[in-house]
Amino acid sequence: MPEETRKIPSHEVTYAQLRDMILYGHLAPGQPVTIQGLITDLGAGMTPVREAIRRLTAEGALLPQGNRRVAVPELSAEMLDQVAFARLAIEPKLAELAARRLTPAQIDRLEAIDGAVNRAIDAGKLSDYLAANHAFHFALYEAAEAPVLLDLARSLWLRAGPSLRAVLDRFGRDAAPDLHREAIAAIRAGDSKALASAIERDIQQGVDHVRQALADAP
Repeated sequence: MPEETRKIPSHEVTYAQLRDMILYGHLAPGQPVTIQGLITDLGAGMTPVREAIRRLTAEGALLPQGNRRVAVPELSAEMLDQVAFARLAIEPKLAELAARRLTPAQIDRLEAIDGAVNRAIDAGKLSDYLAANHAFHFALYEAAEAPVLLDLARSLWLRAGPSLRAVLDRFGRDAAPDLHREAIAAIRAGDSKALASAIERDIQQGVDHVRQALADAP
């Protein structure tokens, strides 16, 4: 175990692992999984797994199913509208605030992460795309130094991420939202409004694909 990981309490490590499984679509919406199965998958004890489930249930990312099972909630059209409204209000604002604070090193990091996004799309590695896409957005948002908005954005991504994975599985890499180059160009130009607009369009692209998938579902 890396030195930096050893310093993190085991229950926080387990929470982060389960959260990432949800964010990156490793748990399909609506598919129940057993607590014992999660213990095996995460290589963790019963207590930290139960604590992670409790936290993620409180955040709306998991639903108890009875018989020691949980599931990622399926996103309805009505819930998608609410998540989209909140994301489009919060995340462009985080981007606009971040634009004023980003250092050259942070901008270089965003470009490096965007390179990982592009490589994942080109290779058709959907889980890698979702991980890199999340890393890009939150490397940007964390620079805003707006903790309330940041916590809200994190919660919203837990609700949206699994459905985006399902869309990518169905429609392939062409459905992957990616306006990061436009965002970086706006950052380089010092244009916070253009950055907010690029992030807004990036979000809307993903929402539109999920909405279409929900409309096409039998």
